Amino acid sequence: MVDVHVSDLVVTDTQLISLPKIVGDNGALIVAELGAGLPFVVRRIFTLLDIPRDEARGTHAHRQCEQFLICMKGSVTAVIDDGTHRQEIVLDSPTVGLYMPRLTWGTQLNYSSDALLLVLASDPYDADDYIHDYGEFRALKSRS
Repeated sequence: MVDVHVSDLVVTDTQLISLPKIVGDNGALIVAELGAGLPFVVRRIFTLLDIPRDEARGTHAHRQCEQFLICMKGSVTAVIDDGTHRQEIVLDSPTVGLYMPRLTWGTQLNYSSDALLLVLASDPYDADDYIHDYGEFRALKSRS
């Protein structure tokens, strides 16, 4: 279970959003309503899997793109940073997603061997939207 609760988040404008799980005799369904349950319109979807446990992914921020991370299977640690506050959140349930607004530095690490991370993004891929230098990120945050 995700070990950080909504009230425990300290990184500016990030959110943990519960996704409804509907259980029936024939299985379960987890729903994320586009436009209703998510804070942006999804324009890109990608998954991360087969990541070695000692590898870090992300390690960047976006100028404009917003993201919503859901660990569909296994577990992954999401590190979020707003330039002032930094927080680690273990994602290990497909019923909770982590919303990361623009200008949030994000790193994902400690992938379990069976981890499957689904990322919903507000924008198509744009190399110019990425900020890979933490100093540049902090400078942009101080001006925003």
